[in-house]
Amino acid sequence: MDIHRLMIFCKVIDLQSFTKAAEALSLSQPTVSEHIRALEESLGEKLVDRLGREILPTPAGKVLYRYAREIIQLREKAVQAIGKFKGNLSGALHVGASTIPGTYILPRLVGTFKASYPSIQVTLEIGSSGEVVQKIIEGKVEFGIIGARWDEKKILLEEIYSDELVPAIYKGHPWEGREYVEVDELAGMPFVMRERSSGTRMVMAQALEAAGFAPSLLNIVAEMGSTEAVREAIKARIGISIISLYAVKEDVERNSLCVVPLKNITIRRSFFLAQRKNRELSPLCSAFLEHLRTEEGVEKAIGN
Repeated sequence: MDIHRLMIFCKVIDLQSFTKAAEALSLSQPTVSEHIRALEESLGEKLVDRLGREILPTPAGKVLYRYAREIIQLREKAVQAIGKFKGNLSGALHVGASTIPGTYILPRLVGTFKASYPSIQVTLEIGSSGEVVQKIIEGKVEFGIIGARWDEKKILLEEIYSDELVPAIYKGHPWEGREYVEVDELAGMPFVMRERSSGTRMVMAQALEAAGFAPSLLNIVAEMGSTEAVREAIKARIGISIISLYAVKEDVERNSLCVVPLKNITIRRSFFLAQRKNRELSPLCSAFLEHLRTEEGVEKAIGN
């Protein structure tokens, strides 16, 4: 079975499109279609269903996809192992991260790691904590950094970094200049919330409930799918929010946003290294995680 065809097949399933797969692989669409046809012919099974513009795997295609990903990953591990043996670690690493670590932590670590291993390629996929966990389970990324403890039996979690969530307000807000606000005052303000699968939202809700404030009392005027969108919504005076200190650090320094502490409440959150149980890591992934855990790596990550 041609491994190149398996790679094309997996890309078609991942993107649910022959056209997008062809673009991603720098091939023509007829070439991609021919490879899939040849693969179906060699196995004697139809592997994909064409539902309008959407491509979905057949039952046989789902079986092949699972094994094809394992074959491709094993091939990549072999290439990396030989490279490491020769003293030249190379290859591709796919990493997942929720919004805060993906935007403000991992890019620094990728940069310092690539300084030591310039031949590597790192793909960083950013999504909600739930989306990252699902990609780890499916083998689409080797590990992830997420912003909430996730209840999933297939996943191992290791606390690795920490952050603080703070109330952020726009310039000219009635709270500007105040030393602190009472938690009950949150109920009277238009509030911008992250989406339901967000780790930030989960941690915030748990902390507010522990302080005796029901999150249902928040006057939610908008829900945003990213921290960056929340930042922009605050600047646009849509409302206030409770947001990562990482995310607003530069805004506070530039005096474009303000933070006002909650009286007697500090909302701390942990970031977790998430991995699939019983899955052997590639040499490249092992080296990156070693870098991520070092004192130098931690300092780079948190910007010290």
